[in-house]
Amino acid sequence: MEKGGSTNQNLSGEDAIDVDANDGKLNKSAQVSDQESQIKATKQEQPATQTSSNVKKKGPILSNKKNDQMPLDARVKRFKDQLIQAKVYLSLPAVKANPRLTQELRLRVKEVSRTIRDARKDSELPRNANARMKKMEQSLMKGKRIQDGCAAFVKKLRAMLHSTEEQLRAHKKQALLLTQLAAKTLPKGLHCLPLRLTTEYYYSNSSQKQFPNQEKLEDPQLYHYAIFSDNILATAVVVNSVTANAKDASKHVLHIVTDRLNYAAMRMWFLVNPPGKATIQVQNIEDFTWLNSSYSPVLKQLNSPAMIDYYFKAHRATSDSNLKYRNPKYLSILNHLRFYLPEIFPKLNKVLFLDDDIVVQKDLTGLWSVDLKGNVNGAVETCGEIFHRFDRYLNFSNPLIADNFDPRACGWAYGMNIFDLVEWKRQNITEVYHNWQNLNHDRTLWKLGTLPPGLITFWKRTFPLKRSWHTLGLGYNPKVNQKDIDRAAVIHYNGNLKPWLEISIPRFRSYWAKYVNYDHVYLRECNINP
Repeated sequence: MEKGGSTNQNLSGEDAIDVDANDGKLNKSAQVSDQESQIKATKQEQPATQTSSNVKKKGPILSNKKNDQMPLDARVKRFKDQLIQAKVYLSLPAVKANPRLTQELRLRVKEVSRTIRDARKDSELPRNANARMKKMEQSLMKGKRIQDGCAAFVKKLRAMLHSTEEQLRAHKKQALLLTQLAAKTLPKGLHCLPLRLTTEYYYSNSSQKQFPNQEKLEDPQLYHYAIFSDNILATAVVVNSVTANAKDASKHVLHIVTDRLNYAAMRMWFLVNPPGKATIQVQNIEDFTWLNSSYSPVLKQLNSPAMIDYYFKAHRATSDSNLKYRNPKYLSILNHLRFYLPEIFPKLNKVLFLDDDIVVQKDLTGLWSVDLKGNVNGAVETCGEIFHRFDRYLNFSNPLIADNFDPRACGWAYGMNIFDLVEWKRQNITEVYHNWQNLNHDRTLWKLGTLPPGLITFWKRTFPLKRSWHTLGLGYNPKVNQKDIDRAAVIHYNGNLKPWLEISIPRFRSYWAKYVNYDHVYLRECNINP
């Protein structure tokens, strides 16, 4: 389930944390106070004839232009700045020595705190907000007059800023760890579902049942998909979205490979929920007898004590900067099956590989007619972000990497890839993959995962597809462009914020949920809800 192009999903994008609006604005408070006294003095020098009514007459001409660019939370932010100033004054000796002002400031702090309690935008403030803001300004001016000089005020602000920055760093680190924990943890409902299905599978003797249209499984004239997953609900969404958007579902064949634990449950799900006119196959990875540690270097490495120690030794949990790669999902050989497509489908010419955290929005048959120009892999490039270049994935301090690859070369996305298996076999791609995996036995060329070896294996063998085929980032970036989502044939929830988790981005969840029938008896029994 690793996603190409999602790197530093571990820190770059998906682990972003909402910071309170007053963060980073502490330094403005002292300047505001200085300006207030100057403004007040200027007003006192003005003739009495220049009343507030005169100002109001001129106001609309200027305010219309400013309001167009006025932030929606300008007054909310100002209230928060006032609170900071008031709390600083309350901590200064000169103000503490004035009980009357201290009592007044405390009252104003309570009033302002109540005013902005739940408000995030100016439109959510109560009607008396302006009056309370004015009262607070007047109280702050009194504090300004009592306090001799700015040195103590600035010193206190600096201390608060330092403390706030320390808290922010701690919260970011905590949020990262909790997000990683949530991403690794299987929700209770998704744990219940395969257990329920497995029980039903053996109880109803469904092992004797076969899927229809088995003669289509090796027909190279049809459209074949490869999905490798142990997540039943996620796989169901992929299958449902493929068939729902296919112009002629009868020509589509979906090949699912899962592990031994989920094989019965996966079969049971699709026996009960067949994909319409499309053909489906569910295979058990344990049946691939050719896939063993003597043939596959990565399988040998994944079973090594050093690798298991790397993932599960608790004493290293806080010292490893590559926290993303500590996820035990990378121990699953299902992640690496994408490098053995010709062995799995020896009679097919082309296969479309789909990850289980994608949703198909349009008919994909056009991908089979794309001319890959002798390349093996058709994928969407991910050059829009600096962290999608080769140097972000590979260790260019190692001569083996530096001498063979360009650090500024474009990365590309795993998750939706059209593979030409004829060219794959002709260019002996699997052997290329094995050679590099053997060289990386000590993890000095790259950390774990499938994208780095994919970038190496398909170096100069990847054809760039149009970006509209595949839009990424819905699992870590809440600011994915809506137009990109609407025009995409496939949207990809790469990152930790998967749509089946509670930590998913709410804005994007509906695209995935529309392909889940939450009224299904098995989902209701396992309390899986929207």
